[in-house]
Amino acid sequence: MYAVIRTGGKQHRVSEGEIVRVDRLQGEVGEEVVFDDVLFAYDDEGYRHGAPTLSGVKVIGEIAVQGRAPKVRGIKFKKRKRYSRIFGHKQPYTWVRIKSLQLAGGTGK
Repeated sequence: MYAVIRTGGKQHRVSEGEIVRVDRLQGEVGEEVVFDDVLFAYDDEGYRHGAPTLSGVKVIGEIAVQGRAPKVRGIKFKKRKRYSRIFGHKQPYTWVRIKSLQLAGGTGK
């Protein structure tokens, strides 16, 4: 049994008990998160897909870790103009442990 959810502008295939890294979500470690933007679901009864999302279908998870990725360095440089800038960025992320998939009664919107 699995589902495809949309969060942070990206799609993730998730199943129960799995830990997924997504873009930063609001909340503290241990808080419950509900993803109701479910695009596709598969279980014993077969598969269902939404147009664009499934109504009545939820994926429930728990925030496991809030963190930041290693620094990515960037540089701007213009030759012969004496111009250069170095910058860095640390992308925030959240690890979510998927607790349950509530797939009952889901139909396309």
